[in-house]
Amino acid sequence: MNIITTIRQKAALANKKIVFPEGEEDRVIRAAAILKQENLIQPVLLGNPNIISQKARSLEVILEDIEMMNPLAAKKYTEEWSNILYETRKEKGMTIDEAREKLGSSLYFGAFVVRTGRANGSVAGSINTTGDVIRAGIHVLGLAKNVSVVSSSFLMVLSNGKVLTFGDCGVLPDPDAGQLASIAISTARTHQLLLNEEPIVAMLSFSTKGSAKHPLADKVIEATDLVRKTAPALKIDGELQFDAAYIPAIGEKKAPGSSVAGKANVYIFPDLNSGNIAYKITQRLAGAEAYGPLIQGLNHPFMDLSRGCSTEDIVNVACIAAIMSS
Repeated sequence: MNIITTIRQKAALANKKIVFPEGEEDRVIRAAAILKQENLIQPVLLGNPNIISQKARSLEVILEDIEMMNPLAAKKYTEEWSNILYETRKEKGMTIDEAREKLGSSLYFGAFVVRTGRANGSVAGSINTTGDVIRAGIHVLGLAKNVSVVSSSFLMVLSNGKVLTFGDCGVLPDPDAGQLASIAISTARTHQLLLNEEPIVAMLSFSTKGSAKHPLADKVIEATDLVRKTAPALKIDGELQFDAAYIPAIGEKKAPGSSVAGKANVYIFPDLNSGNIAYKITQRLAGAEAYGPLIQGLNHPFMDLSRGCSTEDIVNVACIAAIMSS
């Protein structure tokens, strides 16, 4: 059984409600129909119901029993949620007029649908930028416990079926030690939720256990220590080179006695350069399937899509959002 089949089965069992702020988009409409027909999640489409229904007919898609919400016709919610957003963000300089303007965005409206418990998560990004999606998530939902930054991870499915989780490969260019620790905690949680497997976290560097001395290696060591203090139950070690983290014989030689070396299933890269390069090398040269970027670190799932995403991509990310809301 492949990982996507497993994720879809877990999502169906979870029976969560996921909101789609871009509910008038053709691919989203098709995905919502599939999700409903296959009983994977309960979709909620944001947009003008007349436009959505008209598009569905032209696409020959059945949207029976799918909930729709029109942000432009929900003035009660808009005013109430504008006030909440203003109170939340006024110390950052947001005015009440700016808050009202934000609620005119389906991204912010969708985030409040999640925040108020009307849905368990959100999926957007088919027509909005990653920055806009993440910004709405941070402003409305806030960060999860023990997390200081929003980050991303990728599920890397190797040709032998083994699944590794890489982070951060898509959001934070140059994290400091505290941010790197936060990325590790978020990525470990993503791995645990999606794969039902204990995360074994390697904090990667060009150095293993002091084999090289440099401030870049020191950052990784500091981040590892911070994770141990913040999440003491998490199995983590660093700094480790990739071969020491992945290959048991090399791990035993370079980091004897480590509970992570040679056994890691979660790999934390020291910056976005290394993370992004590594996942693409793994994908292209090793023939791995890459699923992501999966946005993590918020209080509730607020997932981002590529603007070039397919209908199937939207279905899969919605199922991931459902699982991550557990």
